[in-house]
Amino acid sequence: MSIERVEVVVFTTTAWTAVDSGGHRHPSAEHEVREAVLEITDSDGVVGRVGVHPDQLRPAVLESYVRPVLVGADPWDRERLWRLMARRQRGSHGRFTDRALGSVDTALWDLVGKRAELPVWKLLGGARSSVPAYASTMCGDSTPGGLSTPADYASFAKELVDRGYRAIKLHTWMPPVPGAPSVQADIEACAAVRDAVGPGVALMLDANHWYSRTEALELGKALEELDFYWFEEPMEEASMSSYRWLADQLLIPVIGPEVAWGKHMSRAEWVGSGACDILRAGPTDVGGITPTIKAVHLAEAFNVDCEIHGDGSASLAVLGGTDAGRWYERGLLHPHHDFDRVPPHRLAAVDPLDNAGNVTLPTSPGLGDAWDVEHIRSHTVERW
Repeated sequence: MSIERVEVVVFTTTAWTAVDSGGHRHPSAEHEVREAVLEITDSDGVVGRVGVHPDQLRPAVLESYVRPVLVGADPWDRERLWRLMARRQRGSHGRFTDRALGSVDTALWDLVGKRAELPVWKLLGGARSSVPAYASTMCGDSTPGGLSTPADYASFAKELVDRGYRAIKLHTWMPPVPGAPSVQADIEACAAVRDAVGPGVALMLDANHWYSRTEALELGKALEELDFYWFEEPMEEASMSSYRWLADQLLIPVIGPEVAWGKHMSRAEWVGSGACDILRAGPTDVGGITPTIKAVHLAEAFNVDCEIHGDGSASLAVLGGTDAGRWYERGLLHPHHDFDRVPPHRLAAVDPLDNAGNVTLPTSPGLGDAWDVEHIRSHTVERW
């Protein structure tokens, strides 16, 4: 048994969100979009699948950095294959990104889970069969009744608690929203949410702004007064010393890094230097499930939590396989967006929420994604 084919399949489907000029996702009218899946097929016809952005795994990337490693190889050799692909990144001059590497690694885990007839989270350790979810909001906007004011955030937070969530993370206003970013606006939104939900709900802020050190400190001090659980990405993460400076002055836990390059190795630097109180890693950030597990055990060795960034089946697999993260990030959520609506290229959601605010780990072999293969095949517009 060996890997026989590595293909990206681009297809049309329906979406009801869109990205603004700053890269932030918001609700939109229903429209047609192009999506893609990476398919890794072995010689017995078993297929590992993961959703990808077609630009990240272009034909030249597959041909130069992925197929030479995978085709003819044993998919069970995930550690060896991951290292061989990671070493090819150096000569790619940025063309073979960590996100692309992570997609390939994740598809391999889906493939071997299906071969073993086990969920990937069982292969990773089987630490738990369900995990509490936190509601992760979309960024602020200028839409009436959306997330345009502190009162909007407060109203939506109460709705989320009624749905069963016991933890909520806010993403506040960012460019191109006029006046964003604003420390004062962030504080007002956070205060309104705390007042709305009371003391029994864990709250977090992902500032995700280019704040200065002094602005981040002002915001962090306000979050301490509001009893927020963590403070995430208020500054450029390339400046690890800025985060060490911030963490030294705040009681609220600083979590990170989210987007800093360097896979699990950079996460080791953050923990070792005291730049974070909670580690942040995810399959799309550090190059796949394989290095995310390394980051999780690194955090465990330092006796700190490792929260998994992003939703989806790969993040769920890591959370089910370990006990490092307290919550699963479910979102992005918005008052005008039906997050639980299943798109045409899927048969079911991988992360339905129960009334207690928990997500049950999938029991089907592999990652548990229910792809509508017939829709993908009948709407394919390109493959390579």
